[in-house]
Amino acid sequence: MQKQLLGAYTPDQDILDKYAKVMVHYAMGGGKGLKPGETVWLSGCEYTKPLFMAVLKEIWRSGGNAITSYLPNEIGRYGLSRELIELGSDEQLGFFANKVWKGVCDEADHIMFIICEPDVHNTEGLPAEKVAKLSSVASPFMKWRQEKEAEGKQDWTLCLYGSESMAKEAGMSTEEYWDQIIKACYLKDEDPVGTWKRLQVEMSEVKQKLTDMKIQWVHIEGEDADLKIKIGSDRKWNAGSGKNIPSFEVFTSPDWRGTEGWIRFNQPLYWSGNRISGIELYFKNGVITQATATENQDALLQMIANEGANKLGEFSLTDSRHSQIEKFMAVTLYDENIGGEFGNTHIAVGMSYHDTLNGPIINVSDEEWEERGFNKCLKVHTDIISTANRKVTATLEDGSKVVIYENGKFTFL
Repeated sequence: MQKQLLGAYTPDQDILDKYAKVMVHYAMGGGKGLKPGETVWLSGCEYTKPLFMAVLKEIWRSGGNAITSYLPNEIGRYGLSRELIELGSDEQLGFFANKVWKGVCDEADHIMFIICEPDVHNTEGLPAEKVAKLSSVASPFMKWRQEKEAEGKQDWTLCLYGSESMAKEAGMSTEEYWDQIIKACYLKDEDPVGTWKRLQVEMSEVKQKLTDMKIQWVHIEGEDADLKIKIGSDRKWNAGSGKNIPSFEVFTSPDWRGTEGWIRFNQPLYWSGNRISGIELYFKNGVITQATATENQDALLQMIANEGANKLGEFSLTDSRHSQIEKFMAVTLYDENIGGEFGNTHIAVGMSYHDTLNGPIINVSDEEWEERGFNKCLKVHTDIISTANRKVTATLEDGSKVVIYENGKFTFL
């Protein structure tokens, strides 16, 4: 009973309607859902039309309002277009409509991105510096969003719409690719919204246990890692809460200054249209001192050359018992949540998440964030993932050590 749109496989309408309900009644509002009268900025490309329309209708049914950003397949989020990079001058690549985007940020209570890559290799072969320039042009929008989120006046969420190009990149048919999406998001459940709310309770218990431990340091060990990361007593751990659908990771933003050692990643990274594989990073005094990759190393170096992108913004763990994702999906939203035999451990370079501060985040100055070791980087927050077997040992306030993660599982569950 599948139907076709623009030559692409499309899931049954029942699946799309359930997907829309999850996004509107769970994902928005940090797991609480949309309230009547609230406004959603909804972004997606034409490939996502079946889900885009299902979400839009569900917003309206729920009494909400919508600002829509519905773009041609050739233009990605914030205008990352091959044609613009090829035709535009430096001035055009740097153009950002401040008043328009400030207005969007001011009006929106919720922001939702339907992620899709109609052509995974759309920017392949283009000058990395031009791709990077266009990718970072919307950094003011990110800053405004962070400020409004800190005030508790806005939240955001992401979900995935699978394309033929993405499926091919992951080595699957489009139907197989969508099977992973459907399974990961519980879209065959009778009440997927209820399933996600129950899962949120379980994940909340995990993050609270980690927060209560008051972890000072973590030591990541394995055949491809020997890395120490400073966490700190003023940090809390977060999980899920609707920001990403699906999300099974438990994470925090560490004190970037206390990162020492090295780590290798067995999963490729997609950044600004480039596939970067075989990444290996070395840290000293919190800064990346050496970065190599077996594929597209130039793009990796271009990425970490952005101010603040050579420091940690996140450390994350995924328990293999929680994640429903079984296969590499060639998109960070899913790959950072992959389960499998050993779950996954990952870091992100670039921007820290301020909501991992264990305390009020309103009216905290830039200087105070810096003093606490939160990394400031408006242009980059890039997750780099490994599914290798890792042991994570935590050092607590009293100096005692405890293994919190081993063989892909939290040890205290």
